[in-house]
Amino acid sequence: MDATNKFYNLGLLIVATIVVAKLISSLVMPRSSKRLPPIVKGYPLIGGLVKFLKGPIVMIREEYSKLGSVFTVNLCNRKITFLIGPEVSAHFFKAPESDLSQQEVYQFNVPTFGPGVVFDVDYSIRQEQFRFFTEALRVTKLKGYVDQMVVEAEDYFSKWGDSGEVDLKFELEHLIILTASRCLLGREVRDKLFDDVSSLFHDLDNGMLPISVLFPYLPIPAHSRRDQARKKLADIFANIITSRKCAAKSENDMLQSFIDSKYKDGRPTTESEVTGLLIAALFAGQHTSSITSTWTGAYLLKYKECLSAVQEEQKSLMKKHGKRVDHDILAEMDVLYRCIKEALRLHPPLIMLLRSSHSDFTVQTREGKEYDIPKGHIVGTSPAFANRLPHIYKNPDSYDPDRFAPGREEDKAAGAFSYISFGGGRHGCLGEPFAYLQIKAIWSHLLRNFEFELISPFPEIDWNAMVVGVKGKVMVRYKRRELSVD
Repeated sequence: MDATNKFYNLGLLIVATIVVAKLISSLVMPRSSKRLPPIVKGYPLIGGLVKFLKGPIVMIREEYSKLGSVFTVNLCNRKITFLIGPEVSAHFFKAPESDLSQQEVYQFNVPTFGPGVVFDVDYSIRQEQFRFFTEALRVTKLKGYVDQMVVEAEDYFSKWGDSGEVDLKFELEHLIILTASRCLLGREVRDKLFDDVSSLFHDLDNGMLPISVLFPYLPIPAHSRRDQARKKLADIFANIITSRKCAAKSENDMLQSFIDSKYKDGRPTTESEVTGLLIAALFAGQHTSSITSTWTGAYLLKYKECLSAVQEEQKSLMKKHGKRVDHDILAEMDVLYRCIKEALRLHPPLIMLLRSSHSDFTVQTREGKEYDIPKGHIVGTSPAFANRLPHIYKNPDSYDPDRFAPGREEDKAAGAFSYISFGGGRHGCLGEPFAYLQIKAIWSHLLRNFEFELISPFPEIDWNAMVVGVKGKVMVRYKRRELSVD
């Protein structure tokens, strides 16, 4: 009997100990383990990888409607937590590098940009290199770049006939690379080495494939051509840098700005660093400008009221300034600016922005629900989806440049980070002013000198590209004329 009571009492003690331990555990358990974001349904081991590979935007659209603005997708051994909308993404854009880092998630760029620049250096050095970009894109520099942009556009379109049919996408892509060569890579490249350098950049571009994100050093032909092109470009720019230094010549281009840049300790940039920074600059700007200028044209030709509005603006500016176009005159083109901005809202070239989380943080949805995002997650947001949220933008899938007009300004009504085509916060795109000036310079020339008609179907989105752009050709019929100021 005594033995039975002992076992009974011992059993009660064990049960009581477990209950107390559970209670204590629940009280001291980190909040993040109780308020984790909902998880996208998937398969054992691979999680939501199948859904993700079918198309990130399709997956985000489906899961947002089911799970809300914060959710996690398991991709094998990695977890990506998406924050969709300005209410939950402020920390994503404002957090310091020590909390949310770019470096780990963008390592696949290192073979393309080269060693010692951007994502191959620690944050303090990267910040100094971003300062070099800022200095190369300050207003005094931009004014000189605009003069070169205008000359390039005039020269390029002077070769068109009085009338004809062209693939607008091809023409704008080619002009953008010519303009970028002049403003960024320098006179020597534009005048003498354009074909060689353009071909090498093509190999670099084609060496950045979806598989490269996971395996950037995989021994495949595309990566081999990428690495050879990177080496040849380094040799070309080393020769140009040496030639400029020996001749004591200074040019108004980004190449010269990088050559003249110095770190805080007084150390000058190396030839390898200059080459890497130039490659990064061209990669950041070339696709965005060519894609956005093409979408802008397609929408203007589809919506005649928008086309009429930008043409009237050009007439007004020509009455005021004559045929002259410079930095300050481009800055007056508010209607054209809104047309470009709306095309970019609907079609941001980068569909996802990613960071690596080094600390726990909490977000609150607009419905008031809080989620704790654990350290170690990849954190992402999507400009392509967030830019079309119906509680921010009226008729979000419609092309409506006036949504940015004074008095309406839908992108500001919901607060910061409602419009994220150029990112924002600590890592906002440094080349945004350059891109707008470049696209304005091209389209102001086209609007003043040609009549257009879109003769192919309105283009579709090429979701399969690394940088999401325009699918297929955009055929237009043009006729040369001069915009009357009467």
